[in-house]
Amino acid sequence: MDCQPRRRERQLRSANRALGIARSLLLYYGIPFRRRRLARLYRPFIGPGSVCFDVGAHVGNRVRCWRGLGARVVAVEPQGDLVRVLRFLFRRDPEVRIVASALGAAPGSATLLVSERTPTVSSLSRSWTARVGASPSFRGVSWKPGAQVQVTTLDALIDRFGLPSFVKIDVEGYEAEVLAGLSQPVPALSFEYLPAAREVGRQCIDRLGTLGDYRFNWSPGESHRLTESAWLEPDQMRARLASMPAEGDSGDVYALLSERG
Repeated sequence: MDCQPRRRERQLRSANRALGIARSLLLYYGIPFRRRRLARLYRPFIGPGSVCFDVGAHVGNRVRCWRGLGARVVAVEPQGDLVRVLRFLFRRDPEVRIVASALGAAPGSATLLVSERTPTVSSLSRSWTARVGASPSFRGVSWKPGAQVQVTTLDALIDRFGLPSFVKIDVEGYEAEVLAGLSQPVPALSFEYLPAAREVGRQCIDRLGTLGDYRFNWSPGESHRLTESAWLEPDQMRARLASMPAEGDSGDVYALLSERG
């Protein structure tokens, strides 16, 4: 049997994957002044000795920023080739711990839906990929079933590494499931939102409301700055999400545990 077509397909997939990772490295490390903007954004939440969880660490630009602020970082990433990138980049830093796993509501395993050309949007959520895949902003993006990956929880990470000062969750539509695996409040966190799938953001706000008295802000796209001059009540943040155009860019919602909570 001629194996050439399958071999060529594997080679093409490998080439697309390598190109996608190279594009991410250029995007997150090659743009001037991005590191400085990130530091300004995170400095109110993170300081020397802080423990931080980067859930969906990708190529580790947040890890690098937080280490510059003096934090100890747990980088969580399920994609094997990205784990290898992280291990190479932070191989000499004992204050960076890399967890080769996904996070969810309960421990176990799951099939990762992989986007070869755009690995940053690989996801565990079939409903999310179906929803955003129909959006014009995702034109040309496709997902295929990839490897089975281990799944752990935020509670398990806290048992292992301690309570974090800050948690970043960027897992392409699986953010609410990640928060379902958290049973206690953390001081501050962020989760990605996408207007085309804004119900995920609402679910995250609802889940946080069961854990503590949180206030909210948001940062659109890669602006790396908070939009609101004052932190919002949960209903106000839900209204902000509802008002965003369906084809709007993604961004991050920030949640801060209220001192009066």
